[in-house]
Amino acid sequence: MSTLIQKYNVPGPRYTSYPTVPYWNMDTFSGKEWKSTLQKSFEESNRSEGISLYLHLPFCESMCTFCGCHKRITKRHDIEKPYIDSVLQEWKLYCALFDERPIIKELHLGGGTPTFFSAGNLETLVKGIFKRADRAADFEFSFEGHPNNTTRDHLQTLYDLGFTRVSFGVQDYNETVQGAINRIQSFDAVKKVTELARQIGYTSVGHDIIFGLPFQTLDHLEETIAKTKQLMPDRLALYSYAHVPWLKGNGQRGFKDSDLPTPDEKRRQYETGKRLLAQVGYHEIGMDHFALKTDSLFKSLQTNRLHRNFMGYTASKTQLMIGLGPSSISDSWYSFAQNVKGLEEYQHLVANDIIPIYRGHILTEEDQTIRQHILNLMCRFETSWQRERENFSELGNVLEKLREVERDGLVEISPSQIRVTEKGRPFIRNICMAFDVLLQRRLPETQLFSMTI
Repeated sequence: MSTLIQKYNVPGPRYTSYPTVPYWNMDTFSGKEWKSTLQKSFEESNRSEGISLYLHLPFCESMCTFCGCHKRITKRHDIEKPYIDSVLQEWKLYCALFDERPIIKELHLGGGTPTFFSAGNLETLVKGIFKRADRAADFEFSFEGHPNNTTRDHLQTLYDLGFTRVSFGVQDYNETVQGAINRIQSFDAVKKVTELARQIGYTSVGHDIIFGLPFQTLDHLEETIAKTKQLMPDRLALYSYAHVPWLKGNGQRGFKDSDLPTPDEKRRQYETGKRLLAQVGYHEIGMDHFALKTDSLFKSLQTNRLHRNFMGYTASKTQLMIGLGPSSISDSWYSFAQNVKGLEEYQHLVANDIIPIYRGHILTEEDQTIRQHILNLMCRFETSWQRERENFSELGNVLEKLREVERDGLVEISPSQIRVTEKGRPFIRNICMAFDVLLQRRLPETQLFSMTI
């Protein structure tokens, strides 16, 4: 395994989209074309499956130095209401493009720190969204909570609004690691909010754990998972720390590269974590995710309904996803569009009735075909090309690139199918990269992505 790690530990995308953002073609993209594909997708899917809505709440009171997200660090809470007004104005601009009320199947509050906002202001935000929309019959609403500031009021208010899923960022319980990443929170704090969520009625409580953090050892990870077992969250994300200090706006400069575990150490952390979780009933779901059999994520895997988009893995597919807030990305299936990242610019644009996108990509037929193959691999660890529309011109080259991967025992290739082996699952990003013809045609001259291991 050590030799394979050295061989395949290269920079690579996480494939929450295809094409990946650095390979979006801005020459063929326009706001007019984006709106056209958005309306087309809405007409095709709103009544049949509903849409997904992601609300980016970018504020945090302190900087976590493991985080690569777009956020604003502040302790001023008087910014909450003006920001909510801007998000609701952006939603109004989107709703004006549609001939009927949107039916929302998935709603997710991400960040930043959504629980930076008061419970009352979150209620104002969610109720404002549904002044212009309806709930799907099988809706699923979720939010991300910080264990230190998520209150009973937060949990109860959002539960009363229909939220049944919450995820808490744990990362690691070791104090040295917490100090390095500036994320100090006790096991007791996580235990309190986990149990409180369950008492209120949440049916899915998730924890996020990260391996490969500065100063993190195998013992630290084992200790974190041992404590996690005491609480048995319904689902777990076991993320590899993505070291991308070159990206603007993140805080990954509070430690040296030499403070990070080696690739071999990271892989041992992952394999150990996976083994310990399996021992108590967690099942691997796609990449990085684990769930109990009772959780909707596991059930969706069993019924081939698991989906992956800019929100990560979801229990069901929607063709259309709209992201609101600075830096949010929307997906019409036929195109992608990303909002401006600056808070002030974002608020200025929506105040002037302008949908605040600044870049995007219109998918070609080839893009759509390859996107489906990568989705299949990420969600089901297999894909096939039995039908004509599943073929593309460079499929032969892709399979040729995968022959060495096959010799290493990571995939099994038949005349019309590829299946990722159990041994190959930790290398799923590398396997998907073989299908990424845009990456192969134009290899980056500088590092754009985190290491795959």
